[in-house]
Amino acid sequence: MKDCYLKKNSEFQRVYSNKKISGSRYITLFTAKNNRDYPRFGITATKKVGNAVNRNFIRRRLKHLLRENSHNIKPGYDYVFVAKKDACDSDFKDFKNSFFSVLKRQKKMVK
Repeated sequence: MKDCYLKKNSEFQRVYSNKKISGSRYITLFTAKNNRDYPRFGITATKKVGNAVNRNFIRRRLKHLLRENSHNIKPGYDYVFVAKKDACDSDFKDFKNSFFSVLKRQKKMVK
């Protein structure tokens, strides 16, 4: 799971420019094909979310959800999850539902 994160700005920009977007109340998801047999993930929380403590809190939540559910996510794509402003005020149940809804909207769940 360690090698499957997007790290470079150019990788993020390639996914953003693909324009395959879906959103929910707390998360926006960008996807692009990556021609690999495994998914790669990027997590972004802008300064609109809040201070560094809040941004790291949201990133930890997303990483937790990705660790638990990476086997259910369709391989061969790059995914960038962008946290929205209200994400730090949500409870985990609502945040989790938002996570699954953006994936299902793009038909990226295996099960």
